[in-house]
Amino acid sequence: MIDHILTLLIAIPLLGAAAVAVWPAKKPENFRIIALVALALEVIISLFLYISFDNQNPGHQLSEVTDWITLPIGALGVVSIDYALAVDGISFPLVLLAVIVLFVGVISSWNVIQKSRAYFALYLLLTGSVIGCFLAQDFFLFYLFFEFMLLPMYFLIGLWGGPRREYAALKFFIYTFFGSLLILIVMIALYLSVIDPLETAKVVGILGIDDPIHPDLISQVQQWLIDGKIAPEQLVHTFRFAYLADPNNYIPGSLLSTASEYLIGNIPLRLLAFWFLFIGFAVKLPVVPVHTWLPDAHVEAPTPISVVLAGILLKIGGYGFIRIVDGFFPFEAQYSTIPLAVLGMISIIYGGFNALGQSDLKKMIAYSSVSHMGFVLLGVAAFTAEGINGAIYQMVSHGVLSAMLFILTGVVYDRTHDRRIDHYRGLIAVMPQYTIITGIAFFASLGLPGFSGFVGELFTLMGAFQSEALPVWIPALSTLGIVLAAAYFLWTYQRMFFGAFWYKNGSLHVLSDLTKRETAMLLPLVILTILLGLLPGILFDMTGPTVEAWLDGLR
Repeated sequence: MIDHILTLLIAIPLLGAAAVAVWPAKKPENFRIIALVALALEVIISLFLYISFDNQNPGHQLSEVTDWITLPIGALGVVSIDYALAVDGISFPLVLLAVIVLFVGVISSWNVIQKSRAYFALYLLLTGSVIGCFLAQDFFLFYLFFEFMLLPMYFLIGLWGGPRREYAALKFFIYTFFGSLLILIVMIALYLSVIDPLETAKVVGILGIDDPIHPDLISQVQQWLIDGKIAPEQLVHTFRFAYLADPNNYIPGSLLSTASEYLIGNIPLRLLAFWFLFIGFAVKLPVVPVHTWLPDAHVEAPTPISVVLAGILLKIGGYGFIRIVDGFFPFEAQYSTIPLAVLGMISIIYGGFNALGQSDLKKMIAYSSVSHMGFVLLGVAAFTAEGINGAIYQMVSHGVLSAMLFILTGVVYDRTHDRRIDHYRGLIAVMPQYTIITGIAFFASLGLPGFSGFVGELFTLMGAFQSEALPVWIPALSTLGIVLAAAYFLWTYQRMFFGAFWYKNGSLHVLSDLTKRETAMLLPLVILTILLGLLPGILFDMTGPTVEAWLDGLR
């Protein structure tokens, strides 16, 4: 195994962005070639990691931990920030999804000519940031990647989007930046409340730099912490996920200790912190009512950026729910199970009804994303193995399907600059290949058995029905989302593709079937959604052991 291979996954796109920035402008097509080569290398490395990934190991794999910032600050202790990366069964499927969708997005960007240097440099910066979010095992490092990806996305929408691109980009930035501020507040409070037991042991003097770590060392430091035997200036605070998730590492009497009695307006501070984190990631998913930025961003964003936005960026919200919100505040998450599940149910139904009422194809798909991401929240809220596994599966499935749907929308828009569903009839007569692949994408998205969409929705609903904390009516009403999905996808398919050919603003010659480049983008996604639908063990074998161990650690 190559040393620092996870760092390589982050570094390649960042180095590619630097190469694009300094490359001579005589041949602008070289910018897209650099981006394609960078993402191709990402795919190759990811396939290598997939082959070597140990599905039976529920813990972290390929860990990279290096001291990054260590700063004594007197009576407040020691600041310790680590460069920590790793993958496990929760994060690795999303890393694979990110690499695949971002690679497809580069191919989809092939016709970008205007300001191509800036476009591909920003795209590669976005790539490195997104992958860094899924690999980071330190909250500070995660937050850096989480925040940094806002800037490339803001400019990619604002400079290459549609007529209202400035409005959509600004709305996206304001919503997500507000969510980020809530996350930052909790991150600081967590940092002030938690210690790194190993680094603290070194400061106290019971662990030398080269000494082996005794199995009882951590528990000894934690007991000294409880007994007040460690001076405040000797405490080494940390952002590491592993330590933030262990209640024994919380300083007694600190802001967010599990026994904290701090109240704000009669609300326990830990519960308030939980909801701050939840809202911060709910904006990204997005969850109703903080979803309104998404349809505008999708409608105005160029096709490749819509592919990345729906396929990857939304999944960081779901990943944050599992890894951070539930991971750091499990008691508060279980206490809030019903309101969380209700929000998921509302998102499912509300998104479905809005999708049903759209005449713009891209906006319909955007609202369908709100509905499908509601299943992710429902599965996470269930707090069962089936629900969490189903939520991860749903994120991967939706990432593949939404990428396919937005590419298909871009196909007709590139030819006609028209996305209105009621402007097309009988496309099967002039675009048979396009019709077949669109049918596969629509049927997979509405949850037809044999496709990936069915598996994800099935397991999130199973997890919700089996949850002892959820009343049956919540998952029962959530099934309405499947009915609505069938309605808006089938109705759209019937209106656009059946009957005699007719296009309102042009003739038969305006529309042509898929090109080789478009087919090359879509076929791998079609194969993947069928493969995941027929062989769900490909993902469940990866996620299952980690999810079981994760739930056991929170109970």
